[in-house]
Amino acid sequence: MKRNIVVFLVLLSLACHTGTGPAVRPGPGGAIHGVAMMDGAPLPGVTVTLSAPGQPSRVAISDVNGRYSFMGLMPGTYTVDAHLESLTRTTVQVAVTRDQGVTLTTVMRMSAVAESITVTAAAPVNGFAALPKTRRPLRTSAAQTAPSDTYAADFVTEVSVPLPVSTPAVPEIEYARIEEHGFVETKKERVATFAIDVDRASYANVRRYLRDGLVPPADAVRIEEMVNYFTYSYPQPSDDAPFSITTEVAGCPWNPERRLLRVGVQGRNLDQWRMAPNNLVFLIDVSGSMNEPRKLPLIKQAFGVLVDQLRAEDRISIVVYAGAAGLVLPPVSGADKGRILDTLTMLNAGGSTAGGAGIELAYKIAQENFLEKGNNRVILATDGDFNVGISTVPELEAFIEKKRASDIFLSVLGVGSDNLQDAIMETLADKGNGNYAYLDSLQEAEKVFRDELTGTLVTIAKDVKVQIDFDPAAVKSYRQIGYENRALQAKDFDDDKKDAGELGAGHSVTALFEIVPASPDGGNLGTLRLRYKDPRGAVSTPLEAALIDDGKSAYDASPDLQFAAAVAELGMLLRGSPHKGSASWDDVLQLARVSAGADLDGTRQEFLQIAEAAKNLN
Repeated sequence: MKRNIVVFLVLLSLACHTGTGPAVRPGPGGAIHGVAMMDGAPLPGVTVTLSAPGQPSRVAISDVNGRYSFMGLMPGTYTVDAHLESLTRTTVQVAVTRDQGVTLTTVMRMSAVAESITVTAAAPVNGFAALPKTRRPLRTSAAQTAPSDTYAADFVTEVSVPLPVSTPAVPEIEYARIEEHGFVETKKERVATFAIDVDRASYANVRRYLRDGLVPPADAVRIEEMVNYFTYSYPQPSDDAPFSITTEVAGCPWNPERRLLRVGVQGRNLDQWRMAPNNLVFLIDVSGSMNEPRKLPLIKQAFGVLVDQLRAEDRISIVVYAGAAGLVLPPVSGADKGRILDTLTMLNAGGSTAGGAGIELAYKIAQENFLEKGNNRVILATDGDFNVGISTVPELEAFIEKKRASDIFLSVLGVGSDNLQDAIMETLADKGNGNYAYLDSLQEAEKVFRDELTGTLVTIAKDVKVQIDFDPAAVKSYRQIGYENRALQAKDFDDDKKDAGELGAGHSVTALFEIVPASPDGGNLGTLRLRYKDPRGAVSTPLEAALIDDGKSAYDASPDLQFAAAVAELGMLLRGSPHKGSASWDDVLQLARVSAGADLDGTRQEFLQIAEAAKNLN
C-alpha cells in the first residue's frame, strides 16, 4: 500500500555536514570507520546510528565522500544501522576490540516499496518566515555546516514525486551536439577564428562518469575543457597586457606525419588580498530536482568554501528559486560569515523550477548593489532543469545577452548525475560573460572557490578572440582540436560587437591544432592574432605573434605540450573521433606518465587514474 510522507526537506540538509556527527568524541579505544555507497559511488547524508547494550546510542552523518566514523569505543559488539529516506535500511553487527579500528562499507539500495512523497517546497516570494528553532547550528568551519533553523515559504507548493520501484530511471541528460572540426585546406581557407574558453566543466563531468564505472557520452567530452583543466608552465606577462602568449610546434603523437601546434594564453596572477571588493549574488536552485545528496547539499558545502575566503569589504546576497524566486539574504558584509552560513544551512529543496525568474531577480539585486570599482557577479548553482517560464536554450540565451550589458558577470555551477542540463548551463555561462564549472565533489569546489578564487571571481579581459593565419606555403591543411562551440567566422574577429570569451586572473587557455605540413622544412607557419577588451571596455586591443616550427619531434616537445597532447588523445578516444589516428589507451598513459612533472596539485596523477579507468572500461 502506498503511503504519504510529508517531508520538510531540512532532513536532506544533513548531507552538507562534513563531520562525523555531534555525538562522537575522539579518545582512546576502538573505532569504526565506514563509507556509505550506492551504485559504486559515495553517498552523503546517510544517518548512521551506533548502538550497544548498556550504552547510549551514537549518531553520525556520512559526509560528501560517504565517510563516517565512531571513535573511542569500548570492546564489544555494536549494531550499525544506516538509513536514508527512500533507501533500504541497512543493519550490521560489528565486533570492536580495544585500540583497533574496523573498516566497514555500507551499501545502500533503492527501496523496493513504491511510495508517493509529498514534498513541501520552499518557494518564497518576498522572503521567509522563521519557524520555531529545533536545534542550534554546529559549525566547525565554513565548509562544515549542520542543520539549524528551518524556514518555511510564504506559500507552499506540494509536489507528488513517485519513487522508483527497484532501479533508478535512465538519466535524462542533455548535451549540445558536437560536430568535430575536420581538416581544412589552407589554400581555400587560411584563417581559423575562435573565442577562448576557460570552462573546465567537461573534465570534471567526464571524471565523474569514469569513477562511476560509466563510459561518458561522446557529446559530454569537450576536449578543449579537458585540456584547459590543467595548469601549464606559461610565463606571466612582462608588459602591460593582461596575459602572455606562448606558441610551440612539435611532432604529433598519434600521427608522425603531422605536426601539433599549441597556443597558450596565461592571465596575470592576482593576489587574493589585492582583489577589488566583490558584489556577489548566490543564486541557488532549490527546486524538487535538487533533492539529491550530490546536488543541494554539495552546493551548500561549495558556497561554504567560498564564504571562508570572504572579506569585510565584500557584499553577499542570496536568492533562491523553485516555483518562484525570492531574496532570502539581503546584502551583508563578507565578515558576517555566521549569518551567511546559517542562511545556506536553512535552504531546502522542492517544487518546480522558475530559473528565468531567479536569474532576473539575481541580476536586479546585483544591479542595486553595483560596485563601480568592484567585481560584480551572479553565481548560479543548479542542475539546469528549468521548467517554468523562460526555459529553452534560445529563450535563455536571448535573456542573458540583454543582461550582459550591465557589466555583471555570470558564473554557473553544475551539479548532479541525472537530469543534468549541461547545454543550458554552458549557454548561460558563455552568454553571461562568465565561466562554467561542474562540481562532482567537495574537492572540485575547493579547486574552484579556494585554489582558483581570483580566476573564478575576477575577469581581467573579456571578448578575447584568437585568429590564426596559416601560410599555405608551409601548411597544407589544418584541424583545430576542440572549440567546436566557440568557433567564429573570420569577419567576427574585427567586430567589437561580437561576443567572445572571458579570461580570469591567473587562468590559462590552451588551444591545439593538428597540421599537415606543406614541406618538411618547418620555419614560419603563419601569424597568431588576438583581440581583447578591458572588463569594462567597449573597444578591443590587438596583439600579434609569429608561429615558428623549429622541427621538434614529439619526444623533444616540452612536458606541457606532451601532457596536453595526452589529454587531447584521451578525449579523442572517448569521443571515438575519426581523427584519432594511431591513438591508444596505452599511448595516453605512457605519454602522461613521462610528462607529469612535479604535479604540485595532484591533478596529473589523478588524470592517470581516470585514463586507466577509461582503458579498463573500453
